Amino acid sequence: MLRRTVLAAPALLAAPSLRGPHPAAAQPAGVTFEEMLVPGGDPGIQLYLRNKRGASAPARPDRTVLCVHGATYPASTGFDLPLGGVSWMDYMAARGFDVWCLDLRNYGRSTREAAMAQPAEGAAPLTPGEVALRDIAAAAAFIRERRGVPKLVHLGWSWGSSLMARFTAENPALVERLVLYAPQWLREGPSPAAAGAAEALGAYRRVTRAQARERWLNGVPEARRGALFPAGWYEHWADATFATDPEGMREVPSVLRAPNGVLADSRAFWQAGRPWYDPAAITAPTLIVLAEWDRDTPPSMALALFPLLTRSPGKRLVLLGEGTHGIMLERNRGALFQAVQLFLEEAGPG
Repeated sequence: MLRRTVLAAPALLAAPSLRGPHPAAAQPAGVTFEEMLVPGGDPGIQLYLRNKRGASAPARPDRTVLCVHGATYPASTGFDLPLGGVSWMDYMAARGFDVWCLDLRNYGRSTREAAMAQPAEGAAPLTPGEVALRDIAAAAAFIRERRGVPKLVHLGWSWGSSLMARFTAENPALVERLVLYAPQWLREGPSPAAAGAAEALGAYRRVTRAQARERWLNGVPEARRGALFPAGWYEHWADATFATDPEGMREVPSVLRAPNGVLADSRAFWQAGRPWYDPAAITAPTLIVLAEWDRDTPPSMALALFPLLTRSPGKRLVLLGEGTHGIMLERNRGALFQAVQLFLEEAGPG
């Protein structure tokens, strides 16, 4: 009971804040911040890595975490957006973890390939999963070498969960634990991320703020929509996220450009009844966690995926109430933080 009370840390998560400073400007006590560009999975690609670390964080595989984003938005404004004075990365770092987040190529502050500055129509979809895996491998190798650890905890959100699951299946010796937050699995019909995309995908798609909000609220009961975010939280996320695409900010209305490789993969695999990775090849302890109002990756997907993790020791599935695909940025995000933290801090299976 005492351990659960400490992990909850309600004072860190309760007070809403309309705007937060640059993460280097003000950190929770005992948390350090660092950011860097590191070589990506191919020549000429630079990857943006952000690190939050507790002052006493040990160099241990079970305390070193790499977080990867989903199909549309970068990692830094999801995992490390200070809401109520603290981000998810802050939360983990304050508990003695060494936490990293990665923007894949063509997202956030990582290299934007030349095709991102050209018309999208008629060009091949950028950053498919096979390419993203090379960037994850490069970033993970950098972290392992920098910290002198043989493996990491891998945490993925949405599309990032598929990338991290595939990486784990193919590199079992490099992954300590696996967290699949709002995981993809086989689906009927197009991904919600494809809303507004033409039949011919092109290199990338444009997402407006109105489209982002409409997609976010899809599935939330009408009577509960007003309580999903404390005042100013959604606007803070939108401002920070759209600002990561200066070219898109110059359009009217402003847009965020997102690579279409993920949508091409979805058509070729998930919508065609073909898994992109083999869950039975995952041998690391695995947590699946998501929220009840998620319409991007609904609970039915998690329920179908869970029994297929036949070789994952100590696997578990956690369904959270009153949240969406983006619960890590909503009023009830504390439930997500606690569920993941309990999984990360418990003793290993057996």
